[in-house]
Amino acid sequence: MNQVSLNAREMKEFLAHIIENNQYIQEQGKKPVATEIIGESGLGKTSVAIQIAEEHNLNFVKLNLAQIEELGDLIGFPVRQFQLEKKPKAELKKFRTADGTIIEKLVQPTEGESKKEWVDENAVDQYIKNGYEFTGQKRMSYCPPEWIADKQGGGILLLDDWNRADIRFIQAVMELVDRQEYISWKLPKNWHILLTANPDDGEYLVNSIDVAQRTRFISVVMKWNHEVWAEWAEQDGIDGRCINFILMHPEIISKSVNPRSITTFFNAISSFQNFNQRIPMIQMIGEGTVGPEVATLFSMFINNRLDKLISPKEMITEKEHEVVAEKLLEAIAENGLNNYRADIASLLSTRLVNWTVYYSNSNPITPEIIDRLLFLIKHPDIFTDDLKYHIVKKILNGNKQKFQKLLFDPEVQDLATK
Repeated sequence: MNQVSLNAREMKEFLAHIIENNQYIQEQGKKPVATEIIGESGLGKTSVAIQIAEEHNLNFVKLNLAQIEELGDLIGFPVRQFQLEKKPKAELKKFRTADGTIIEKLVQPTEGESKKEWVDENAVDQYIKNGYEFTGQKRMSYCPPEWIADKQGGGILLLDDWNRADIRFIQAVMELVDRQEYISWKLPKNWHILLTANPDDGEYLVNSIDVAQRTRFISVVMKWNHEVWAEWAEQDGIDGRCINFILMHPEIISKSVNPRSITTFFNAISSFQNFNQRIPMIQMIGEGTVGPEVATLFSMFINNRLDKLISPKEMITEKEHEVVAEKLLEAIAENGLNNYRADIASLLSTRLVNWTVYYSNSNPITPEIIDRLLFLIKHPDIFTDDLKYHIVKKILNGNKQKFQKLLFDPEVQDLATK
C-alpha cells in the first residue's frame, strides 16, 4: 500500500487538517477519521501528537497498548445491567359531567408513560428504593474506561505502539476506529483517534495489519529531517553546541541512533561549560547512549573546535558589527576566503534563522536587531548569495510582521522577490 512520508512540521500541518475536517464531518453526522503514524522508534511521533492537542486545546490521552495487560484498561470493564421500569401511579382526577356536576375518577397511566432504564448491577438497589421495578430483561455491558470517564470537551486518544499489542487489543482498536464506540459507550464528540506504529519491515517485533484493517484509517509515514529537528531543538533549549553537531552530521541518525537517544546524550553533557576539558567523560556518556562511533565523531567535533562557533544569540546581540563579522569569518574562512567552509556557513545561517524567529515570537524586534540582520545579509564575504536568500526567506516566512522593516532595504527586497 502506498504511503506518504512527512517530516515533523508537515505531520503537524496534516494532523491539524484531519482534526478540523473531523470537526466538520461530525457536524454532518459522519464518523471522524482516524490516523496511523508509522515511524522509527524515538522519532518524535508522540511529541507531535502532544503538540497538536495543545495547539487545538484538546484533552490528550496516551495509552501504550504494548504495555497494557488488561483489555478493560482500553475498552472498560464488563458489568451486568438490568432493565428497570418506573410506572407512574394511577391518579385521582376530577371531571365535570354534562350537567355540571364535579366527580372524581381514578385514571390509570398509559403504556407510553412508563420510564425504562438500563442500570448497572451495583446501582439497582437505589433505583428500587426510588420506585423502579424489574422488567425481567438483563444484559452484559461495558463501563466507560477510566481514561475517558471524567474528560470534558474534545480530545485526542493516542494509541501508542498499537501494532506491538496483543491481537485482542488490535481487534478492540478496530472497533473503536470504525465506530467511535465500544458496545455500550461512545467517544464524545470532537475526539480523534491517533495510532502510532513501528514499520513492519522485520526490524521490529510487530503484528502485521491486513488490508481490510488498513482501509479503516489514514496511514502516513513520519520521517526525520535535520533542519526541522534543529528548529525544534532551538525552541526546546537543546545545547547550541550539540545542535551544531547535528547540522554538521545529519547522517548519524539511523535505526540505532535515533533523535531520542541523541537528545538523551546531549542533555547528559549540557552542564559541561567546556567540552574540551571533559572529553573522556563525554566519550563514556556517548558510548552509553549513541554508541562508540557517534561518540568518537563528537569528540573529533570538539577537537576541531567546532563547539566554539559563535552562537546565534551572539550574532544578534553583540554590540559591535565588526566583532561579529570577525568571529564568523574566523569560523567560515579561517585560512582565507579561498578556503571558504560552505558547510559551516550553512550551519551558522540555519542557527541564525531558527534562533531569530523563535526569539521574535515572544520579544520585540528592535531597530538594532534589524540593523544587525541587514549587516549580516549584506556583508560581501560572510554568507553566499544562496544563503542570504535562505536567511531572508526563512525569517520573513517565520514572522513577516515583525521583520517587515527588512524589506525597506532594496537589496533585501530583491532577495525576497527572487
